[in-house]
Amino acid sequence: MRCCLIGGSGFIGAQVAKLLEESGREVVVFGREAKPRRKLPEKVKYVSGDYNNRLQLQEVISGVEQVIDFAYATVPKTSFENPVFDILSNLPSSVGLFQEVVAAHIHKLVVVSSGGTVYGIANSIPITEDHPTNPISPYGITKLAIEKYAKMYAAVDKLPVIVVRPGNAYGEEQAAFTGQGFIATAIQSILMRKKIDVFGLRGTIRDYSHVSDIASGIIGALDFGQPDEIYNIGSGIGHDNIEILNIIKPFVEQAGYNINVNLLPHREFDVPVNILDCSKLKSVAGWEPRVSFENGLKWIWDAALKNFIK
Repeated sequence: MRCCLIGGSGFIGAQVAKLLEESGREVVVFGREAKPRRKLPEKVKYVSGDYNNRLQLQEVISGVEQVIDFAYATVPKTSFENPVFDILSNLPSSVGLFQEVVAAHIHKLVVVSSGGTVYGIANSIPITEDHPTNPISPYGITKLAIEKYAKMYAAVDKLPVIVVRPGNAYGEEQAAFTGQGFIATAIQSILMRKKIDVFGLRGTIRDYSHVSDIASGIIGALDFGQPDEIYNIGSGIGHDNIEILNIIKPFVEQAGYNINVNLLPHREFDVPVNILDCSKLKSVAGWEPRVSFENGLKWIWDAALKNFIK
């Protein structure tokens, strides 16, 4: 089995590439950078190119049975700063990929969407896949538009697409200060003895999952999911920002550091609560998250402390 990961050298994609290679698949990663952003397994082939170059795209997916699309050029914060760029840098390349996947007769395509943004303000918790989608960020709107194009091609051209909506991934190699990833940014702020920005009295409540669990969930959807279906991937448990800081406080103080919070007003574009119901993926793939939140936080703290350069 040959699998191609579009934009697959990022935080989540590199984890998926590792698990796919361990499963015996032949894996090729297609990325914009000259070199992969993160270290990939030795047997994983990396191809540098432009997602919008249709000839390059055709070449890289030639002979491939499975495709996973991670490619996305923006984050929620930057999408507000330039909504038009968010659209133009993401939507055309995704639509082009769908057309090429249909032409190449790919067996299965997984589109990695966003469980944290496409639903908007929740009517009920936890959020199931059939919850109304009313995103309140340009990022979420573009992600949802990509999903809608995928469904259109599924209906018209039999695109064998599965959509996954992951919650908030975190882990030892997540970059800080990128506009997303509260945990990585908070830990780096502590190590740099900087204040941690929290918007609102306790911040937002999010469904956090260790990146290894998100990766295994994506593969579960790839292996066992049904075309034209959507699957949430998360823990089903919510944590607010202050709660996270309280969990890490004992080992932060043990290492001689302090937690200093900068409380700021609530931002209107922040969804207050996002917790995902993942029973659908569990029922079809037998998938379960394996890393407890407390263990995952300890792992990321230990790794950050070990690698921190004062």
